[in-house]
Amino acid sequence: MENKKIKWLIYTVLVGLIPILARIFVWGVTESGVVSLIVASDFIAFGLILHISNINEIEHLTDDEKSWKTIQNGTSITFIAFYSVLFALIMISEGAPKFLDVDAIKNCAVGLAIVSFLISFSVFHRISKIEANEEAAQ
Repeated sequence: MENKKIKWLIYTVLVGLIPILARIFVWGVTESGVVSLIVASDFIAFGLILHISNINEIEHLTDDEKSWKTIQNGTSITFIAFYSVLFALIMISEGAPKFLDVDAIKNCAVGLAIVSFLISFSVFHRISKIEANEEAAQ
């Protein structure tokens, strides 16, 4: 059971955090003001990776969990849509910086990424329990 969570932590979470961790590293070694420490696009990428991973893992479950799978897929698709809107807003803000509040977009992206992490953790926790129960039944 814990093996699935460890793989999720390494393969999904750490890979998803690469843009954020890279930015922190670059921010730490450059002159002040050259690189922003926190930007929405890094957190959008993290959230997208988490939800795409959720959808991929859920597809491999048996039909016994059909209702739960549908709810989780719908949740992930909804979050992917939210991230897409935030990404579109970032593109608009590049062309018209005074038109949008970039800090509000950043705060939304960070908040959504935290919620996405919690959802993804709960999904992988449940998948781990389902697989452990299937192994115990054999």
